[in-house]
Amino acid sequence: MSYSPVRMGRIIHTVAWCILFGMPFFFTGRQTESVTVESYTRFVVMPLSFMVVFYVNYFGLVKRYLSRQRTAEFFLSNLLLIALTMVVVHLLMQYLPDDPTRHRPPRQPDFQHIVGFFAGNAFLYALVAGLSVAIRMTGNWYQMETMRRELEKSRAEAELKNLKSQLNPHFLFNTLNNIYSLIAFSPEEAQGAVHDLSRLLRYVLYDSSQPRVPLEKELDFIRNYVELMRIRLPLHAVLETDIRQPEHTIEIAPLLFISLIENAFKHGVSNNQPSFIRIHIGEEDNHVVCRIENSFFPKDEKDHSGSGIGLTNLRKRLALLYPGQHRFIAERRGDTFFAELVI
Repeated sequence: MSYSPVRMGRIIHTVAWCILFGMPFFFTGRQTESVTVESYTRFVVMPLSFMVVFYVNYFGLVKRYLSRQRTAEFFLSNLLLIALTMVVVHLLMQYLPDDPTRHRPPRQPDFQHIVGFFAGNAFLYALVAGLSVAIRMTGNWYQMETMRRELEKSRAEAELKNLKSQLNPHFLFNTLNNIYSLIAFSPEEAQGAVHDLSRLLRYVLYDSSQPRVPLEKELDFIRNYVELMRIRLPLHAVLETDIRQPEHTIEIAPLLFISLIENAFKHGVSNNQPSFIRIHIGEEDNHVVCRIENSFFPKDEKDHSGSGIGLTNLRKRLALLYPGQHRFIAERRGDTFFAELVI
């Protein structure tokens, strides 16, 4: 059974005050005097005054002055509060009946005794006020931290949703460009490619809406996409794939590898020069590894296919989904481009 922080705080306050008000009953026995109505009435005056100082600070002074950086007014208010409380306590002690079980004759307090009494009580009240401030400020910090985490979580979820909404049109845009190119020299294959595309879109639009998907499903999607792209490759382009079935049941965020593969087909294939693309995806030492290497033919500035958002979105998604739990490399190495993602 779980309790909210507010309810838990109330329980702690109640238990603490019960212990304080019940202290006289903890020390009675054969060797000590019994608790009488008169003695307990005189005892509870101090705990009640502690409660006044505590909750006036807890519910009033901390919020009104200290939270607004009005420190001088806060200390002045506490001085007046403590002084007034001590005067009231002193007057109550004068008029409350003495304990009839006490046989010690009352003695007249001298000036030094009065000063020591007020100084000692002032110190106790100051401790109570400080405890109230500490508890209240800690509670405020906890509430602010909880709100900050909730806002951070909401922001991350909203940003991730925005990135995924960008990813789906980006994927569709690149794939339709490929099918458009295929129509020119093989309409029959283009029709088959449209059918394959419908299966890919079913995964993108439905399965990928889940926060996690089985790795096996993601790899099937990658295989279908690669085969769709293989159709339009020129004869001088070499495509090597090593997409291994997972040995264990693993779930990952969807559509993490597609940006790397799209990037390889976009920049790794030339229409008139020898080209290659090597794709490896599988498990290695309890990690999911995607490693891609391709020949590199940068597009000119007039080519806006894909708009260059694929790798940028991937970095942002990884930062949100796998903070401190991934390694991502995407760099040019001479005439080749190398990308590796380890999760």
